[in-house]
Amino acid sequence: MGKSSSLLEDLIEKAGGCAVIDGGFATQLEIHGASINDPLWSALCLIKDPDLIKTVHTEYLEAGADILVTSSYQATIPGFLSKGLSIEEGELLLERSVTLAVEARDKFWDVVKRVPVHGYNRALVAASIGSYGAYLADGSEYSGSYGPDVNLDKLKDFHRRRLQVLVRSCPDLLAFEAIPNKLEAQPKTDEKNGSLTRLFWSECACVELLEEENVQIPSWICFSSVDGDNAPSGERFKECLDVINKSKKVNAVGINCAPPHFIESLICKFKELTEKAIVVYPNSGEIWDGRAKRWLPSQCFDDDKFELYATRWRDSGAKLIGGCCRTTPSTIQAISKVLKEMS
Repeated sequence: MGKSSSLLEDLIEKAGGCAVIDGGFATQLEIHGASINDPLWSALCLIKDPDLIKTVHTEYLEAGADILVTSSYQATIPGFLSKGLSIEEGELLLERSVTLAVEARDKFWDVVKRVPVHGYNRALVAASIGSYGAYLADGSEYSGSYGPDVNLDKLKDFHRRRLQVLVRSCPDLLAFEAIPNKLEAQPKTDEKNGSLTRLFWSECACVELLEEENVQIPSWICFSSVDGDNAPSGERFKECLDVINKSKKVNAVGINCAPPHFIESLICKFKELTEKAIVVYPNSGEIWDGRAKRWLPSQCFDDDKFELYATRWRDSGAKLIGGCCRTTPSTIQAISKVLKEMS
């Protein structure tokens, strides 16, 4: 895939064949006392407490993360405008999300690299781009139900400026996260039998934007799943990956913020559907109620179980492994420890 992909491939190689992504960002902010029950979620701290964001990034680096994901998952221009900020102020906050992660990484690495034997890799910074449903903050990133008025052009318009701002902020990677669906765009008549078939588009609005903007930064696209077999919308992952597989702009594909007990079978499914690197970073297993804004107890993994299953996920073919909501630096430390021992 050329020079742009080599950065990610080199990190995976340096990490012994499987690199470690950080864990739940909002979770750790809340552990530190941040109040983020807000449509901006963790991005609220970009406004209120940017130093805490750097602290959390540093905690994940200390735990062994090879990749930091920025605090921009629910950071959008419309979201910032709803807080009374200007477009310019919103764009500066998006840039800040990358800057904070880069500064935390560079400060940590300046100290670590002086130690003769340390076991760390110089981490990469992945700019997080949440789905349209994340902006809606109504739980629709877990259902894919955007309503009849949302089409491909609307999604591209929604994502475009945020993508442009994040790209000019010079992250190492782009992370499209918790994508819930392929987007049903319009009906089309089948010329052979005259029947009405459906043309579907992925929120591969993302894929089209990467092509249109000629983005040279390596990227991954991660879907969520609520049943362990399909995207939250009910669409098969084969349909979702058909378009992504044709793009040279997407370097890895996988699953995030799905229950961990789904992950092994989903890795095996993805291995059959793509030759791209597979990335997985599940949540703890608890279920998010998007309307009530609270976590519901379910089949949860503790750190010991993450340590056990990380080896299985790696053996099944995952090249990037981490944690999402409700995981912490101790989770990532357990994953990093066992993967580094294997390598």
